[in-house]
Amino acid sequence: MRRINRSPLQKHETMNFFIYISPWIVGFSAFIFFPMLYSLFLSFTDSTIGKMGNFVGFENYYYVFTDPLFKAAAMNTAYFSILGVPLQLILAFFLASLLNMKLRGIGIFRTVFYLPSVVAGISTVLLWSWIFNANYGLINYLLSIVGIKGPNWLTDPKWSIPAIVIMSLHSVGGQMLIFLAALQDIPNELYESADMDGAGPVRKLFNIKLPQISPTIFFNLILGIIGAFQVFMQPYIFANLNANVGRNRGMYVYVQYLFDNAFRYYLAGYGSAIAWILFAATLVLTLFIMKTSKRWVYYSGGN
Repeated sequence: MRRINRSPLQKHETMNFFIYISPWIVGFSAFIFFPMLYSLFLSFTDSTIGKMGNFVGFENYYYVFTDPLFKAAAMNTAYFSILGVPLQLILAFFLASLLNMKLRGIGIFRTVFYLPSVVAGISTVLLWSWIFNANYGLINYLLSIVGIKGPNWLTDPKWSIPAIVIMSLHSVGGQMLIFLAALQDIPNELYESADMDGAGPVRKLFNIKLPQISPTIFFNLILGIIGAFQVFMQPYIFANLNANVGRNRGMYVYVQYLFDNAFRYYLAGYGSAIAWILFAATLVLTLFIMKTSKRWVYYSGGN
């Protein structure tokens, strides 16, 4: 192989490059890469927090897949993802379309719709716990006005995940802003050509808007799925706010199952196996969506 001779300036720039990124490399190695490798090693042991255990091979993974509580947590997480992610995308796109209109004072509405996504999570859950209260909650009160008896949102396993999904819809401000930026980036010439051809709002939606913002849909879809797989705070706080919920199988999600085993029962090896199963499931689903994106994601550059 021919040796590449670099000029002193190129060598100096290369050295500066590694110097500038060295804090990121050190941080990534110390707080992400090596802890991940260590947790992978722990997943093959029966270690507890503070005590190194023995090598047990794939026993932790076997016990995970045979635990009925794991199956319930995984099903609830999948249910939340299937129900919540599409609704979040649809609502975020709908709000972005409304806020994309050229109206007077539209900036105020954009701020108002974005604010809920920056409010502290615990305070939001506390607010929604009052809204979902079966006795004096706002939702059941509104249902009673039209003669419908509201369910026990936080105690009935059939309504627990829908309650979390409804609560998650109020914090789509981040996705809304991303959609709004994508909509504003669509060339006006496309709309003008569509008007000349007599296209209506529906044809503009499916032939212009959705194809043009398909990369943004793809981006929000990936982030939405990753976020849905990691949902934890809402069901955990709901369970602690309502003593009668206890271990509500309808609200018990995957990360809470991981948290209980790793930090309540101190099973570091078993908890690491649970974490790596979640990582593998997220990676496989993400790669699958990326593979299928070639069929429905349109890039203006033609790639």
